[in-house]
Amino acid sequence: MSMPFYVAPEQVMKDRADYARKGIARGRSLVAVACADGVLLAAENPSRMLRKVSEIYDRIAFAGVGKYNEFDQLRIAGIRHADLKGFSYSREDVDARSLGNQYAQILGQVFTNEMKPMEVEILVAEVGHDPSGDQLFHIQYDGTLVDETGYTVLGGDSEAIKDRLSETYNSAATLGEAAAMAVSALAGPDRTLGSEELEVAVLDRIADRRAFRRIENGELASLLS
Repeated sequence: MSMPFYVAPEQVMKDRADYARKGIARGRSLVAVACADGVLLAAENPSRMLRKVSEIYDRIAFAGVGKYNEFDQLRIAGIRHADLKGFSYSREDVDARSLGNQYAQILGQVFTNEMKPMEVEILVAEVGHDPSGDQLFHIQYDGTLVDETGYTVLGGDSEAIKDRLSETYNSAATLGEAAAMAVSALAGPDRTLGSEELEVAVLDRIADRRAFRRIENGELASLLS
């Protein structure tokens, strides 16, 4: 009788983590920046059909990097959860913190119990009526939830982009200044990114209810100039 093949649990977890990180790193990066006018989300995305940044609820946005079909499933699940909670209780009961915890549980369960982890990193962002109320929750492939302050970077060469952003970040920046900071950090010193290569949206601080708004075409080109 042959002995069953044994792999140490630590090695299994390491292999899953390496697999997920490699898949995420192959994708293009995304930056979120809190500023005076709200929360700006900018992603390198030349596709006009596939979206990395979307609205989940009144003042909450979702962003994902990595494998598109996997983070889009998570986006849909988040919208359904938020709609059900808002309908059953109150719209004010839907917040980024509870959504971030739900996503962390889902990703953690998949990472621990499934053969293949999800190759995604996601962001749940909520804009407050004043800057102290802004929330940025970065959820990693293994369910690790990080409460970010001011700005965060997902996917791609995230460490280098974060270093560049840390040198220029200003919490009192206007929307235009925040867009310039984000795009400059994404592009790096050796290239430039035009409006046709970007997907940009904002959670507008002064909005009465639905704060999410896409910045596209002429408005984006004007903002970047």
